Amino acid sequence: MLKWELYPAQDFEKYREQWDELNKFYYGSALLESRFVALLLQYFGNSKIKLAIGQSDQKIVVMTLLEPNTWGTVWTTFQPAQAPLGLWLMSPTLNQEQAIQSLMSTFFRTAILFGITQQDPIFISRPKQTLNLHTIDYISTARIQVNGTFEDYWSVRGKNLRHNLKRQRNRLEREGTTLHLDVVYQPEAIAEALSDYGRLESAGWKNVSGTAISEHNTQGAFYLQLLKTYAETGDAFIYRYFYNDRVVACDLCIIGNGIINWLKTTYDEHETTSSPAALLRQDSFEQIFSNQHINTIEFYGKVMDWHTKWSDEIRTMYHVNVYRWAGLAKLHKTKTKLTV
Repeated sequence: MLKWELYPAQDFEKYREQWDELNKFYYGSALLESRFVALLLQYFGNSKIKLAIGQSDQKIVVMTLLEPNTWGTVWTTFQPAQAPLGLWLMSPTLNQEQAIQSLMSTFFRTAILFGITQQDPIFISRPKQTLNLHTIDYISTARIQVNGTFEDYWSVRGKNLRHNLKRQRNRLEREGTTLHLDVVYQPEAIAEALSDYGRLESAGWKNVSGTAISEHNTQGAFYLQLLKTYAETGDAFIYRYFYNDRVVACDLCIIGNGIINWLKTTYDEHETTSSPAALLRQDSFEQIFSNQHINTIEFYGKVMDWHTKWSDEIRTMYHVNVYRWAGLAKLHKTKTKLTV
């Protein structure tokens, strides 16, 4: 049996060490470190979020941040758009359904549904469906295992990809365009590089949809502090790609446990005769393959056509729904949302 404790989200600061210990022991993801989570709470949190801690034999075995719907009948893991992974840390020896049912019976007696969002089967295997537990596909995502040399990796990419990028490089060279990859990792240089990213993204379709990073919006402030924080320990990279002295593509990345995570990417959408993002990718991957401390490139985004050209490894992330009553689960089984 689990013994649960429930705290307001503000108390997360008191339990950051325990959170990091759980992440390090079972997950090892830079995207689940307390410094990442603390900033999510700072910029996108609210007063309704709760920190739940479960112990077994006086040892913390599960921690999560939960957020209710308006009526308190549905609780889900706190999931801002900037978090690629659901904020649920659990020993893989636990049964998810039993853990959540015990939490519901201890603290959330009005809840009829609990949702655990954006789970990665690499960390926690997808549980089997039961009368009270259902899982839902979230997205397919890609990663690249950094094995061998870049030449080995590149030689087995598709002929069209290799030919197209070689042709683009040759044409740009004939036109007198110098290509250059710049890697920013110093904390004091992050702001300028992120400003370049924001200018590119704000000139494209994301500005129209209102999702672009800007120096003047909350998302921009979040990524600035996040990347500076990780850069202080050598765990943040901003890749900038130049045509002569002009930035044409930019990627934001953080590293942990040998994994480099691609957070966001943007490029100059006015470049229609070449692909700055693909050229950046080729040059940055070549550098990554020479880094003995990196063993995996993680994208954590919905698989696009370009992912399939660069990666041979695709997996499906998932959500978990745990219902108080089996009858409600049966009624809800055809829905894809985590709310009722």
